[in-house]
Amino acid sequence: MTSFIPTRADGLARLSDFMPMMGRSYALGRNTDRGPGRQDVSILSPYLRRRLVTEAETVAAALAAHGELSEAFTTQIIWRGYFKGWLEQHPSVWGDYRALVREGENQLATAGGLRRVYHDATEGRTGIDCFDHWARELAATGWLHNHARMWFASIWIFTLRLPWALGAAFFLRHLLDGDPASNTLSWRWVAGLHTKGKHYVARADNIARFTEGRFNPAGQLDEVPECLTETRDHPLVRLASGGVMPSGAFALLLHDEDLCPASVHPRLLEANTVAVFGSTPAGPGVAAFGAEALDDMIMRLQRPVIRLHPDDVAGWVRTQGQPVVTPWAAVGTNAAILDGLDVVRVRRQWDSAIWPHATKGFFQLRRLLPGLLSEAA
Repeated sequence: MTSFIPTRADGLARLSDFMPMMGRSYALGRNTDRGPGRQDVSILSPYLRRRLVTEAETVAAALAAHGELSEAFTTQIIWRGYFKGWLEQHPSVWGDYRALVREGENQLATAGGLRRVYHDATEGRTGIDCFDHWARELAATGWLHNHARMWFASIWIFTLRLPWALGAAFFLRHLLDGDPASNTLSWRWVAGLHTKGKHYVARADNIARFTEGRFNPAGQLDEVPECLTETRDHPLVRLASGGVMPSGAFALLLHDEDLCPASVHPRLLEANTVAVFGSTPAGPGVAAFGAEALDDMIMRLQRPVIRLHPDDVAGWVRTQGQPVVTPWAAVGTNAAILDGLDVVRVRRQWDSAIWPHATKGFFQLRRLLPGLLSEAA
């Protein structure tokens, strides 16, 4: 089974170990799910999610080791930036998702048939061997191969006919790398809502091929479903500018979505006061990973730190007699906590390079990759 140590040191060790695979090997093997502990992918995503390891240093390592042959790998890293930038500019999608989760939970409370199917799905008792295996693997390890995530979501939505938002919430409770952008938009993409009219359909022959025959759900899947649709539009919201570092003294407010503050801005660690908070909502395994990762950052800072409960963040900010600087928190729980507070939100160069281009489909952004990689470095 895959296990994760929530430290920057462990993330960097994984990065170093996988560098030889970031070129042709990754391109050829990345779609094959060989089972827990036997992957041709980096499994760096839990570290990238909280920026224990950053996207910029990961891409730099791939380019240094393989040059243009690392394109398949670096493209996957760019996907994370695309999703974050897209949700940042379509924030109503996150609010809509949360409302749909509440609606789905109300349905579970009142509809016995739906509730039985839901519990069978989340506990791995549907009778679809591959799906049940992935449900149990996710709960046990906090991680799934990306191809398995797509198959799982497609079966959840089109074969089991379960609400997509409840599936996204199930993932977010268990995935160590789950974040509002990648998780929500990936589920919407499978459903046919992100790229309207284009859904992802799990097919038995594809599953058999890319699990090397471990599974073959022939005759068990709906392989000709209709896309999901929605009546609401999600308008493009102008991307806010990143804040400018103050020239004088300042306080620093850190959070659990960016745990490598030294690389956010060269002056960030010059703060004369540092406070931290963590608020990422999740199941017990994800919460424990996040708490230990936050502890790792605090240890690396090697200076006094004030620990804040999320409910105390606003009050702490108001008591500071100096500007308060914080790394940018993308759409999600931390962003909601910081919303409306008088803080300077400093955005990483990586995000500033990619997010403005994440307004439509990914492949529009992909054409700009060579220039973006240079700008984001």
